[in-house]
Amino acid sequence: MPDHQRRDFLKVALGALAATALPLDTMAATLKGFDARRTLSFYNTHTNEQLKVCYFDQGNYNPEGLTQIDHILRDHRTDTIKQIDPELLDLLFAVKCRVRPRSPFHVISGYRSPATNEMLRRHTSGVAKTSFHTRGQAIDIRLPGYNTAGLRNLCVKLRAGGVGYYSQSDFVHLDVGPVRNW
Repeated sequence: MPDHQRRDFLKVALGALAATALPLDTMAATLKGFDARRTLSFYNTHTNEQLKVCYFDQGNYNPEGLTQIDHILRDHRTDTIKQIDPELLDLLFAVKCRVRPRSPFHVISGYRSPATNEMLRRHTSGVAKTSFHTRGQAIDIRLPGYNTAGLRNLCVKLRAGGVGYYSQSDFVHLDVGPVRNW
């Protein structure tokens, strides 16, 4: 490959790499203004439980708030609780800052035990064998009063993890894995 083609290839490759980093910087900038206090509200559609909680305050994650979130996002089928990744909570908070919802995030699925995930894989299409739900790094949500397709588009623009759109079931999947969408 001649030098000028190699340089052009490197310019394009580096430009593409830089472009993928920008949205994470945007999310970080969103959170930077909220170092004092971050709150989230949830409604679990399976247990009818509600929670409004401060999970981050004065530059630190709030252990009591995180424990309450772990509980409401537990596997409702087995009652198994797993620690939810704070990065996922920060992603939800970034979404909240952009949407300014009037109601809590409606949770379709938070943490899933490996047994529940396997059962869902056998009976439902689209359930990953190594789902981020089993790691406490994924959530399926909707926001009443907010168009779910619009929510999906906003989350894709954040480029902060995986985003799945399930129009038939009217929810959006978010995870803190690699950036991808379906």
